[in-house]
Amino acid sequence: MKIVTWNINGIRTFKGGIKKTLDSLDADIICVQETKVTRDLLDEKTAIVEGYNSFFSFSRGRSGYSGVATYCKDIGTPLAAEEGLTGLLTNHEGAVGCYGDHTDFSNEELQLLDSEGRALITQHKILCQDKEQTVTVINVYCPRADPEKPDRKQFKLQFYKLLRCRAEALLKDGSHVIILGDVNTSHRPIDHCDPDDVDDFAENPGRKWLNEFLHSGSPDDDDAEKDHDVESEVTDRIPAGKFVDTFRYFHPARTNAFTCWSTLTGARQTNYGTRIDYIFANYELVTEQFVAADITPEVEGSDHCPVWARLCCSLLPSSKPPPLCTRYLPEFAGKQQKLSRFLVKVDQKRTQPEQKTILPGSQEEEERRENLNPFLKDSITGKKRPLISDSAVPKGKKTKLGSSSVKPQGNLLSFFKPKSVRDKALVLDEGSPTHSSQREAPTTDLSSATDASTEPGLAQPCDSRTTTETRKPSTLTTQPNAGQSEVKKGSSSVFWKSVLRGPPPPPCCKVHGEPCVLRTVKKEGPNVGKRFFVCCRPQGHASNPEARCSFFAWVDKGK
Repeated sequence: MKIVTWNINGIRTFKGGIKKTLDSLDADIICVQETKVTRDLLDEKTAIVEGYNSFFSFSRGRSGYSGVATYCKDIGTPLAAEEGLTGLLTNHEGAVGCYGDHTDFSNEELQLLDSEGRALITQHKILCQDKEQTVTVINVYCPRADPEKPDRKQFKLQFYKLLRCRAEALLKDGSHVIILGDVNTSHRPIDHCDPDDVDDFAENPGRKWLNEFLHSGSPDDDDAEKDHDVESEVTDRIPAGKFVDTFRYFHPARTNAFTCWSTLTGARQTNYGTRIDYIFANYELVTEQFVAADITPEVEGSDHCPVWARLCCSLLPSSKPPPLCTRYLPEFAGKQQKLSRFLVKVDQKRTQPEQKTILPGSQEEEERRENLNPFLKDSITGKKRPLISDSAVPKGKKTKLGSSSVKPQGNLLSFFKPKSVRDKALVLDEGSPTHSSQREAPTTDLSSATDASTEPGLAQPCDSRTTTETRKPSTLTTQPNAGQSEVKKGSSSVFWKSVLRGPPPPPCCKVHGEPCVLRTVKKEGPNVGKRFFVCCRPQGHASNPEARCSFFAWVDKGK
């Protein structure tokens, strides 16, 4: 028996269908998190996969957010399945049951904890040494504690508490329990790329919960656990948990074993990540049935990597999938649906805020504004001037207008030039009409425009990346006999570049001497919307010479 957990960061990213991905994982039970799909967006290729029975839990408050799914091979068809941890979402037969004591939770808390589609439970029959037993698999996507939202921190701790309550209730009922998924907390310093950079690492409430929840056993200290004196000392310090981190059980001292990396900083290239994806199991099951557990960082497709475990027991399939299986949903079962289903009135007040909600990982509103042309707004909002066709103009007026237009059409640049330059151009126009083609700024103005792109407050750009447009003014001053067309072309490019304010030339970082990358502050605060330059290399530990250096430079507002 093999089980796999993987935070896939969006199930619809598998454009070729998910069956190929499931087959490549080669597991009997595959649990995925962060599906980011709701029931109305779930397509048949994803829901009905040949050779598998699928079970989904959807977010009920936000679209394209959270969500978990479990795929079981036909040889591992569960005998029971249900959505959530509280039992409030279960309204059918074939539920798992055993919910524990909820006296510490209010009804509102219980409903809220199960409203984001973060837990899915399947129960299976297994054969262990010719003895039939029950194992319950809990697929979880634990919340992330946002430092700027204290309520989410409390929400995460309450979810942990509810998870432990349900798992221990199932254990008490006689079932083995496996908890796997994205727990969103790195347990020990060995599970973090840079624990010294985290304030009060050991005092984190999530890590304290893991210390209480997990058993400290490993194959190397089994003998020590049998010693009652040592066991009593450990119990005095930390309460003995009932579950084991299977990866650390088989690899207690492996370093740089991470399962999650930041895609924004390219941290996967330098293995600068954290281990927050786990497979937990009750101590008895681990010691008797687990034979191996590991991570697969070479498998790409998400900002997380899969985690797998193998057991020596075998699955006993149920004769019929439980009612929660997606094959029973009306849209996939091929049953005739009621006409009232298509005539339900959509609540516009409910759907409109969901469209405006900015979800984690999506493009921010400020970034969309930044990508817009600053001059496009006026052209869109302004009314279009009606055009007068030639047929609408009387013939007499048309000939009169054609004969009266003595002056050539003015240059568009003249409307954007400073007054002094425009006045000089007008003087040339009045004096000699043939000089209208030379209505450009003097060479001294061009050189000053070039120098304005590099101010003392900003690091100097790299020589290798200097654009040809900024070099042309200097060549014009050294070659006064150059053609008028070249003068006009060079001045126009410099002018339009200053008007449109394209991205400034990147400076070079001081350590690697490579052109930097331009970033924009998305975090709410006094610097939101500001742009800055950082080293172009991927994020990594400070001791890694191939990782990003500490170069940082703000971009001037005028740039």
